[in-house]
Amino acid sequence: MIKKTTMGFIAGAIAAMGANAAMADGHGEITVAYFLEWPMPMMMAKAAGTYDEALGTKVNWVSFETGTAMSAAMASGDVQIALSQGLPPFVVAASGGQDLQLVDVAVSYAENQGCAVHSDLEIDLASASELAGKKVAVPLGTAAHYSFIRQMDHFGVPLDSLQIVDMPPPEGANALGQKAVDFACGYGGGWAKMQEFGDVLLDGKAKQEIGILVFDVTSVPAAFAAENGDMLAKFLKVTADANAEWAADPSDEKLAVIAEQAGMDLEAARSAISTMSFPTIEEQLSEAWLGGTAAPFMKGVADVFVNAGSIDSALDSYEGALNTAPLEAAKGM
Repeated sequence: MIKKTTMGFIAGAIAAMGANAAMADGHGEITVAYFLEWPMPMMMAKAAGTYDEALGTKVNWVSFETGTAMSAAMASGDVQIALSQGLPPFVVAASGGQDLQLVDVAVSYAENQGCAVHSDLEIDLASASELAGKKVAVPLGTAAHYSFIRQMDHFGVPLDSLQIVDMPPPEGANALGQKAVDFACGYGGGWAKMQEFGDVLLDGKAKQEIGILVFDVTSVPAAFAAENGDMLAKFLKVTADANAEWAADPSDEKLAVIAEQAGMDLEAARSAISTMSFPTIEEQLSEAWLGGTAAPFMKGVADVFVNAGSIDSALDSYEGALNTAPLEAAKGM
């Protein structure tokens, strides 16, 4: 079921790749994918029109519920930049042959994603094996899907013993609340709602201890990066400046703007953004991220999906899916 669904998505995305992306040079505007209920400092720049001003072009913003949908939109040419796409859906698309490039680390958020078991089941870490045979909502091909696979492996719960239903986090949260599923996995606002109905399996610290890193990236079609390198560098610079502005003064005034742009109330946005970290350009280019760890980690993510039967095969290396040139250029701006 998982393999059929995930591979069906990839096939559709690859088939759509014949469409040419609407490049800024030809159309005078670009479209950027983002998530609602995902409060990020870049939303201050979005609200102020800073991206439009810096890039010298109109920037259209379109919200998505999953990173897999972002991949499909980039494949069809409807979207030129995705901010912030989960690393696993990026890896799934790249593994399936979509020519995407990871150009920066948008956000790290181990605490803002996970799996929750309905409280009525009273399943905790000691009794996690009881999850076998249960029904679970998972947004396939996403960071939550990768984390789910790793958690089930950690607890020794066979994937083929579970009834897995593909649901975006908001729908998964509703299903959990209605007891239509026994547990659910997600991120962002959907994840916050899941915790109202269920008990968290592994918190962020516990996930990191078993090697589950959770971060989103800024990704683009390779053709867009090749033809619009300077524009892309300026885009990344605006994002980095917004991150620095927030880090220097995370005021309620700024949070109010971010919350409005994210479609959240102030306290929900405060709770969510407190679990997020936004690496600087220097940190992103270091060995800990794009300068060393990222490509091998992507290979590990892909291998987990292959072993779980979610994708057919992994690339030999994901170095080719990394493009740090625009970020290097942004560093010098």
